[in-house]
Amino acid sequence: MSEKVMIRLRMSMHDAHYGGNLVDGAKMLHLFGDVATELLIRNDGDEGLFAAYDNVEFLAPVYAGEYIEAEGEIVSVGNSSRKMVFEARKVIVPRPDINDSACDVLETPIVVCRASGTCVVTKEKQRNQ
Repeated sequence: MSEKVMIRLRMSMHDAHYGGNLVDGAKMLHLFGDVATELLIRNDGDEGLFAAYDNVEFLAPVYAGEYIEAEGEIVSVGNSSRKMVFEARKVIVPRPDINDSACDVLETPIVVCRASGTCVVTKEKQRNQ
């Protein structure tokens, strides 16, 4: 229905919330929120509001130092609602077993989270119709 939007960033030590440098799953939802905002701007010319997630699946752990791609797309458009789906993938991982700065690009990214939800852009704020 619409183009996909993707962001990629490295999880920092600041993102680590649990022992072993484990990143809080809520960080993936934060990334999905940023993706949703860009999708709404591209679709409607307005940031809109995230109304609700209807499904969230945490599928693999994420650790500080890993690079995560978060991608989303609008799959359904109502009068003011936009149904979206999201996926976050681990694409680069640190390799401290080799040395402090070694990393590997994963040949096959690891899906760490999937979600779907609904955002809203009120009629009076829609500019790209």
